[in-house]
Amino acid sequence: MRIETLSVFPEVFAPYMDASMMGRAQKKDLLDFESYDLRDWTHDRHRTVDDAPFGGGQGMLMKPEPIFEAVRDIASRQEGRPHVIFFSPCGKRFDEDVARRLSHEDRILFVCGHYEGMDERCYKLADETLSIGDYVLTGGELAAMVVTDAVVRLIPGVLGDEASAEDESFAGNLLEYEQYTRPAIFEGMAVPDVLLSGDHGAVDAWRRANQIERTARWRPDLLAAANLTAEERARLEDGGEWYE
Repeated sequence: MRIETLSVFPEVFAPYMDASMMGRAQKKDLLDFESYDLRDWTHDRHRTVDDAPFGGGQGMLMKPEPIFEAVRDIASRQEGRPHVIFFSPCGKRFDEDVARRLSHEDRILFVCGHYEGMDERCYKLADETLSIGDYVLTGGELAAMVVTDAVVRLIPGVLGDEASAEDESFAGNLLEYEQYTRPAIFEGMAVPDVLLSGDHGAVDAWRRANQIERTARWRPDLLAAANLTAEERARLEDGGEWYE
């Protein structure tokens, strides 16, 4: 997969993208990443990317000319047109299903807004517009890194253990089960006995039950679309114990 970003602060990506899982993905040639400076597509000596909004108002808006020129130029530099993503409070809420869909793209270009936003005409360039939550960020750079992280970890070979992504939170619309490591007892808090039993079937049953319990407790909104059996839904409605 190739991921590209267009931003007025392209330098913010390197520390994260060169570290940990993202860095390993690039070393394995599973990810090709490049960040572009929007100011490279300006044509005045001040490299201006923003201007005052028509009608007045607070702050400055990003101008359409450099964004249109940059997106078109970047798209032409590699084979295969990129899937162009913008960020906006008006966008589709980003979630694990979107991440899985995007993980099958060959090439993605994130266009990162800044200041008070961008000229509305710029969104004509977008294949889709996303929102990572109902709050305001200074710019789209953090949103681009959040989406990149969630997408890249789903590329086969990135995590190493192919089952890792399937077991984690939001797979099947359930939260991940609780996990523990040594020591078995810490400050009076004991690891559940079943995890020490060596009975893999019992462990699997406990983990499944724990997923459903945790989701019901912390994120009940997920349960409507959760991948549950008829027996599990009936048991959930009864409110009984999940694991004996």
